[in-house]
Amino acid sequence: MIVVTRLNESQFAVNPDLIERIHENPDTTLVMVDGAKYIVTESLVEVIELIAAYRARIISLARFMPGDPSDDTFDVGDQPTQRPLGLVRDAPAGKADATGTSQNGHAATDGAGSPVQFRPRTT
Repeated sequence: MIVVTRLNESQFAVNPDLIERIHENPDTTLVMVDGAKYIVTESLVEVIELIAAYRARIISLARFMPGDPSDDTFDVGDQPTQRPLGLVRDAPAGKADATGTSQNGHAATDGAGSPVQFRPRTT
């Protein structure tokens, strides 16, 4: 949530994922996805900076969350284990299934140095 200020100086929190658009003419207006409108004292640039800081904080918190006990990165110590962030790559050459193809249906290759292609995550 980001905290913004109404024209009467009262503060309130808004979920930035529910902001559809922001107008500044002359007052800054937050238009929500449900059609609600909020006029705030912060400028357009300030609201955008608040949103960017909020999202950066969420990513930072997710990166340093403790691992799952079934995960090999799980650490029972006081310090949370850092989980690396990255793109999902195709299976390495030795990890193809019985048909010799990787999860996305392409021939399994190492992929080192080649661009990473986006593919839907399978569960």
